[in-house]
Amino acid sequence: MSLVLAIDIRNTHTRLGLAADGVLAAQWSVGTDAGCTADEAVSCVATFFDAVDCGLAPLAPDAALAPADLPSRAPLADGAIIASVFPSLTEVWVEAARRLTDTRPLTVGPGLKSGLKMAFSDPSSVGADRVAEMVAAKSAWGAPVLVIDLGISTTFELLDREGSFKGGIIAPGMRLGAAALAKGAAQLPAVELRAPRALLGRSTEAAMQSGIVMGEVARIDGLIDMIWEDAGYRTPVVLTGRGAESIAALMGHEASVDQALGLRGLVELYLMNRR
Repeated sequence: MSLVLAIDIRNTHTRLGLAADGVLAAQWSVGTDAGCTADEAVSCVATFFDAVDCGLAPLAPDAALAPADLPSRAPLADGAIIASVFPSLTEVWVEAARRLTDTRPLTVGPGLKSGLKMAFSDPSSVGADRVAEMVAAKSAWGAPVLVIDLGISTTFELLDREGSFKGGIIAPGMRLGAAALAKGAAQLPAVELRAPRALLGRSTEAAMQSGIVMGEVARIDGLIDMIWEDAGYRTPVVLTGRGAESIAALMGHEASVDQALGLRGLVELYLMNRR
């Protein structure tokens, strides 16, 4: 059995995935620590494997993997692949993955085959996380497809009918907007990001929740229509990221939610590029 470790380093959290024979079997999420050392990264992965072993990181139903299949000592996997939007942490995790697998991991970036055509002025500037998500979305939904990721930023990526990355949209995410409101306005508090009971809030907190959450829903619905009009055709819509399930339930457009999109894309990229 071939085991692959997938590492997706984002601004606020880092997701770990373990694939068995090309199928994502388990995943784990930890906060991204700007001061993380290679030793701490190794410890984080070891904790992930322990969690899989004792059932705290449940295995996917279709995974051809049992806790008994996990190695008891390094190397813990046959290879690894990393997508990082946090440059100062990339080499830290590369070193950790090398120690965990006894081989240098693949990193998503220039020179790595993705199977995507890039109708983009500077393909090297496209975030590694976005590339992984588009690879997985194309594999699962075909082309065209529209991927929306809810994070620090809300991003839109359109793969056109030919499977080319047509372009995207990057906007401030809900949490960034909420933090900016609370910081920039002396009388506005920090609020829990959830849908209000009524569109028109009867308290400051409810009004802020409506503006932030329902405003995000309206923005996503509106931009989907604008993207479809610009492209000249409709597409499947795939949501991923924190709170995607809640946002999808409020949207006027039908959307699929896939929280493993980026990790599955990394596994596919590894299989395309393995040495």
